[in-house]
Amino acid sequence: MSDPLLLLSAIVFLPVLGALILAFVPSGKDELIRYITLGFTIGVLVLCVLGFFGKGDMKFDASLASMQSVFNQPWIPSFNIYYYMGLDGISFPLVMLTALVSMLAMGASWSIKKHVKGYCILFLLLETGMLGVFMSLDFFLFYVFWEVMLLPMYFLIGVWGGERREYAAIKFFLYTLVGSVLMLIAILLLYFNSDLNKVAAVSTLTQDSEQAAVDWDSLHISPDVEARVGRVITAVDATRLGAALALTRVGAVSEHDLEVEFAVAPTGEITAAVDGHKVIVNLNSAHATAAHAATAINGAPEVAKLLRAEPLAGGEGALVPGDSVVLPRNDKPVHTFNLLALAAMGQHTDCFNQSMLFGWSLQRWAFILLFIGFAIKVPSVPLHTWLPDAHVEAPTPISMILAGVLLKMGGYGIIRICYPICPAGGYELAFLVCLLGVVSMVYGAFAAMAQTDFKRLVAYSSVSHMGYVVLGLGVWSARSGNFYNSDYWNMGMQGAMFQMIAHGISSTGMFFVVGVIYDRVHHRDLNKFGGLFAKMPVYTALGIGIFFAGLGLPGLCGFPGEFFVVLSSFAFSPVLAIISATVVILTAGYILWAVQRVFLGAEYKGPHGEALVPSTLRENTIATILFVLAIIFGVFPSHSLLRYMDKTVEAQAQSLTEWSERNDANTLPTTEHTEAVTEAAEAADERISAFVPHSIDNPSPTTELAVVAVIESPSATDQQ
Repeated sequence: MSDPLLLLSAIVFLPVLGALILAFVPSGKDELIRYITLGFTIGVLVLCVLGFFGKGDMKFDASLASMQSVFNQPWIPSFNIYYYMGLDGISFPLVMLTALVSMLAMGASWSIKKHVKGYCILFLLLETGMLGVFMSLDFFLFYVFWEVMLLPMYFLIGVWGGERREYAAIKFFLYTLVGSVLMLIAILLLYFNSDLNKVAAVSTLTQDSEQAAVDWDSLHISPDVEARVGRVITAVDATRLGAALALTRVGAVSEHDLEVEFAVAPTGEITAAVDGHKVIVNLNSAHATAAHAATAINGAPEVAKLLRAEPLAGGEGALVPGDSVVLPRNDKPVHTFNLLALAAMGQHTDCFNQSMLFGWSLQRWAFILLFIGFAIKVPSVPLHTWLPDAHVEAPTPISMILAGVLLKMGGYGIIRICYPICPAGGYELAFLVCLLGVVSMVYGAFAAMAQTDFKRLVAYSSVSHMGYVVLGLGVWSARSGNFYNSDYWNMGMQGAMFQMIAHGISSTGMFFVVGVIYDRVHHRDLNKFGGLFAKMPVYTALGIGIFFAGLGLPGLCGFPGEFFVVLSSFAFSPVLAIISATVVILTAGYILWAVQRVFLGAEYKGPHGEALVPSTLRENTIATILFVLAIIFGVFPSHSLLRYMDKTVEAQAQSLTEWSERNDANTLPTTEHTEAVTEAAEAADERISAFVPHSIDNPSPTTELAVVAVIESPSATDQQ
């Protein structure tokens, strides 16, 4: 399947097709319904593997940082809403994780006995919503899939959950709905303040810059929207003109249309000039090509202020005078939901910097609204209270989905939307974001240690482990203090991404391990467990291995991500780094305590002891797949996972670092302040020379270092 539109649409909507088929299957055929549902989840995974790892055009290229398998089709074009999808190193691993966890969760759904048909239909709709969130590049489409995911999960918890299922389902729905409303407000704020005209102005070469700030083609703007912003591509008739030009209107907004006329050169030279509201390109009819015309347009200073020309593929033929094209005026803003274009606006224009309440720009308010919405889904303290109740009451397969995939949508939203589109908010609130991550880590670990419910313990462990994700994403260490070095922040974001995938594997496995034993004895009281190793040896071996992966044991998937996050945070805040490192001890405490009480303790003291029979082939297969993946990701982190996300995350870290450097450059000291810095540096050098026997003409390394330190530290200069 070589068409991105067909492949990605098939992956996203194949579960919907399965749900439609199930609607016509008689309700009494539960076994057939389960196998059909499992077949469609396997089909999604097979499409992902064959499409992205095969030999076709859609094969995912780990060496590219840009979006791949992109398509952009009109959906509601009157409101600039498009069916726009693609994949890069951030979304690709999460799509693969979703397909895998969905298949395994369906394999664990044989324990569902009531209303099997309804359960399976909702399960497939849930998978479509999750896949759509990770692939959408249109903000409106993203929001639609986000909401599509909400309702199936509400019913899956509320109908097939435990004794307090209705309470847990309503709590999950309300928390998520609050986050969705805040997200919707932010979407509207960004949409009505967006303007693609400003992106077009910084996405083309001008006489004053050697390189464009934004690569317009990488935004994949729909052609009809390009026309509205004045970017006109003329597909020239080969039989008459034989060449093609891409003409882009740049410079100040004008109230008039701009006409470009190709005329005969009076002197035989190829030139371009401005005549009122018209650009006249004089051509030599015998030799002029699109490349020549572009050189003339871009080389004329007065013309270059209005117009940018680029020859298109197939434009090597000769141009014939007589053609003209009109670029419409662009005085009206062109709004967009395009996530890539919104990111370009946030980093390269002033679209989102208008003052609002309390003197804060729109960009900062949008960051707060979006971050709260995504932090609820992560979840971060204090917005986490819905998670333990939802996990405890949800059936085992839904807990696997909830921990393995749904929590990752919060982290994905932060790295895909919050920071690229609203860098000002992320830059100024970096410490608060990191602090929330560390608080979640510590609180979740202590809360897990206090639990006697096996499933609630695992739920609080998710709060703790997802704190590493928030910390890694928030470590904006690329600041003036470390010379805008983005290496540590890049490490933190890659560690956070790795942690999301690793936690998706380990937490899915831990909830499955809890579910296996719960299906047998129908309770989760840790004080009544013990001695399972003798009765269920294979289950115990796999369970301990999966729990050790969640512990972060070196050689298993939980270690690399946590290590990278802690290491990167040292460059931002040593205090937060030390606290986050000590959480590993707390994690080991509650994991080892649970393993001891459940698997290695005394004899089992709870009810239904006769049901403690060895795990089945189906159960062992699911647990084995997760444990093997935990080993592969832990032993080969680079080859198995990091290489797919490396280029994209590195490019984003570098892009935001350049933004922070430009932002700081806009607030550089005045000339008088710079002179004061120089005088303070000279004074410091004289003071040092009084103690160090070296002349100023031949300064010692110590003197040089001291002078540099004073110059690089405005605060120190102010004190001087």
